Amino acid sequence: MKFSLPANSEQNWLFKYKLYHIPLWFVYHYLWWVVAMGNPYKAASSLVFFPMTIKFSFYVLFQALAVYFNLYYLIPKYLAKSRFSIYLVYLILTICVTTLLIVGGYYFSSYASGMSMREIYGGGTDAECFFRFLNNALPSTVASMTLAMSIKLAKTWIQTEHRQRLLENEKLETELKFLKNQFNPHFLFNTINSIFFLIHKNPDMASDALAKFSELLRYQLYECNDRQIPLSNEIVYMRNFVELEKLRQSSNIRVNFEMDRQHTEMLGIAPFVLMVFVENAFKHVSRHTHEENRISIGVGLEGNRLDFRVSNTTSAFTTKDVVHYGGIGLKNVQRRLDLIYPGQYVLDIQQDERYFEVNLTLSLSELTVPEPV
Repeated sequence: MKFSLPANSEQNWLFKYKLYHIPLWFVYHYLWWVVAMGNPYKAASSLVFFPMTIKFSFYVLFQALAVYFNLYYLIPKYLAKSRFSIYLVYLILTICVTTLLIVGGYYFSSYASGMSMREIYGGGTDAECFFRFLNNALPSTVASMTLAMSIKLAKTWIQTEHRQRLLENEKLETELKFLKNQFNPHFLFNTINSIFFLIHKNPDMASDALAKFSELLRYQLYECNDRQIPLSNEIVYMRNFVELEKLRQSSNIRVNFEMDRQHTEMLGIAPFVLMVFVENAFKHVSRHTHEENRISIGVGLEGNRLDFRVSNTTSAFTTKDVVHYGGIGLKNVQRRLDLIYPGQYVLDIQQDERYFEVNLTLSLSELTVPEPV
């Protein structure tokens, strides 16, 4: 089950290939020439002169290519992965190659126009001309690269801040809705009543259930306020929740919980990401009286990749509401994953008349422990 937003294909094509940047590049280089010549009219007039048009085109074309090569290849591949030395080498190499190509534009303009270098650009020896051209092209290339990186970094920072604010709001909203649905009077009173009856039938089991209930409340109120919590804590909470649900649910529901025996305390995960699906399975499990009702929960780890699976039997009555996830909503769940783990998860949902299954693959990072002050 995939979800996508409708979009205008022509607009996407325009933005994909950055074609709307072309006028900006022409304006940028025109302003650069205005500063160099000190007169906007003179700068505009020079562009009409055919050799100057060729030279101007070389500046626009190759500096644009260098900027995009840096922004969309070098930075993601090297700088973003903290490979600073190799990034610096490639960046310097890119600037040098771009500068030489622009310098080549001076000579090509002379060749294409059939005019001598002296007629177009003034006197001087070949070496003096070359270094003069180099002195013009190099600062311009460095300036365009620096400006583009500054704009890109500023844009990224603004987007990160905006996404962080959305994430905080979404996290708060999700937690409030989860608490409202999870710890409503029905859940609390049913669990307490179940523990109360167990006190007379099986005091040891009642004591164990009360401890789980206490841990579950403490986790909800105090331990899940951080952006990242140990995966082991989320799994312990999940187990406590499952045990309490088994206590208060019908005995005709069979619950299977499978967990790889691996170290999960070193990996961090956002609170409530997994629990929404578990809570949904218990809420919408089938209520057959003459056949078994099943809930299956599986947690697997392969390195930092978490494979999480929840499935439950359904009936015609429960299937209608199963995608609402206990009031939080499928779109809200996916939106929260988009905010917390952009490009780091795969969510697959399968549903028919008898089963509802969720498979979530999530790339986790190691939990950072704050240094003592």
